[in-house]
Parts: sequence; structure tokens; C-alpha cells
Amino acid sequence: MASHGTRRVPGLRREEVAVLAGVNADYYTRLEQGRERHPSAQVLDALSRALRLDGDARDHLFRLGGTMPGDPAVHASDQVSPGLRQLMDGYSHTPAFVLNRTLDILATNALADALYSPFHPADNLARMVFADPAGRAFYQDWDRAAQATVANLRQAAGYEPGNPRLRGLVDTLGEDSPDFARLWDSHTVRGKTQEAKRFRHPDVGPLTLSYQAFDVREAPGRQLVIYHADPGSGSAEALRLLGSIHATRVRPSPRGADRT
Repeated sequence: MASHGTRRVPGLRREEVAVLAGVNADYYTRLEQGRERHPSAQVLDALSRALRLDGDARDHLFRLGGTMPGDPAVHASDQVSPGLRQLMDGYSHTPAFVLNRTLDILATNALADALYSPFHPADNLARMVFADPAGRAFYQDWDRAAQATVANLRQAAGYEPGNPRLRGLVDTLGEDSPDFARLWDSHTVRGKTQEAKRFRHPDVGPLTLSYQAFDVREAPGRQLVIYHADPGSGSAEALRLLGSIHATRVRPSPRGADRT
């Protein structure tokens, strides 16, 4: 088991962590340095309690230790089933899209296309946050979005440490973005939450959207993400306007009409 970043409880020495977890100090040192690669579930549980890890970080620790049951790494194709696409298109008044663990956007409905229209291309949430010039203007809470994005990718590394797509993405963003490199080195792990997100779209202004993320049973590691605005809110009206603007832009021109 390789070394995976700083301890969550600041100020504790290795010996103190070992005492709190009830393990030998030399054994704990070997764990931190990656010289002991097969800790038991009992040891990992004790360490997670000693380090006060939250649920996502605890699960990540167990996956790294090879003791997390189920959910094997499966490298599915990027194809999204027609049934799921039809379901997404049924959400005509709210953005819906499908992500994989590396935050690639695999499928979108029309309003998700409209929401992410400032990005060229709207292909991967991590790249959009850190490498697209539109990112810092689009995400009103850019620092929080950046932290959550990297924490999601760090969780993905626990599921699929050998995924070449993930490795390539991390290497590229780490080279091109000092902010990404700094956050990646913090080793923070977190899955998706239901926190409201604040965007600023160049066509309709500020948007505050909540979301739900649903696991796609037919493809482990994928999630269907659906944004929604509070009924009657300014964000709901902005989404309606955004949909109208997008529909006008993509609607084919009548035959013989001038193209604007």
C-alpha cells in the first residue's frame, strides 16, 4: 500500500497515530512508506478512526488497501444506452448529463448543452474547471468547484488506480495548472454531494442549481446528474430563457432563408 498524503489530524506524530490505532509504530511507518501493502480490514478500520476520516475517505483507504468488497474496476465503453438518452431527453426543463469516474461527459440533454455552451468543448468537468478559459467566470465559487473536482478524481483513483485515461488526465492537468497540482497533492477524497452550485452564464447571468446524482446500474462508475432550480426562482426563469436561446440557435434555418 503506497503512501497517500498527509494525515487528516494535524500535529500527530507517527508514533501517536500508531498508539491511537493500536498498532505497532514500526508497522505503521511501513504502511505510510508503502513497504507494507497488505493491511487487514481491522487495521484499516482502526486507522480510519484514529485519523478521523469521513465516509468517503474511509472507503478510499479500504480500496487502496485492497479490502473494499465488490465494485471491481470495469472499463466500459463510452457508449450510453438509447434508453438512458431517452430518459435524459425527457427532462426538457432541467439539465441532465452522464459522467464517468474521470468526469468525462458522455451524454447530455439539450439544456445541459445550453448550460455548458461557454466551454469549447464541454467534454470533461476537470478540464473545463482548470484548463478552459471560461471556467473561472462560469463557476462563481471557483475555488470550491476546483477542490470538489480534484477530490472526485482522487476518489476515482481509488477505484481504478491503473486507468490510463485517469492517469493521462491527471498528468496533463498537473503540468498545465499549478492549482490542480497543489490540490491533487493534498490527497483529499470526496464523492459527489447535493450542495447547490452557483454558475454565471454569459447569456442569462447567475444561476443557483441543486443537483442529484444517480448511479447507472448498467455501467458501474457512471452517474446520471440532474440539475434543478427552485420553482419560481430567478434561476428557474433563467433556465427557461437559456433553453429558449439555445433552441433558437440550433434550430435549422428555413430553406432559402439567410443564415445569421
